[in-house]
Amino acid sequence: MNPYFILACSILAEVFGSSMLKLSNGFKNIYPSIGVIVGMSMAFYGLSVSIETIPLGTAYAIWSGAGTALTSVIGIVIYKEVVNIKKIAGILCIISGVVFMKIATN
Repeated sequence: MNPYFILACSILAEVFGSSMLKLSNGFKNIYPSIGVIVGMSMAFYGLSVSIETIPLGTAYAIWSGAGTALTSVIGIVIYKEVVNIKKIAGILCIISGVVFMKIATN
């Protein structure tokens, strides 16, 4: 299977797990807490499989950067967090950093 597809699935699992943290209320709510554990477990497993092929630095940059950017967007869209120019600039910096790491790999 394509390691970048596995990495993308791992990123989505990480975003799901991170998003469930907000609903878990400090691990006091059982179902969101289970979502955190399942999501993060799948995320780390997918990352570990993808780094068998993709260089570690590149895979981790993509995984953490895309996960951070997507989790920020989830916070804005679903949890109605405040959006401002600084937050947008930060997300764009993360995305450009991921792109540069991928370019540096080739």
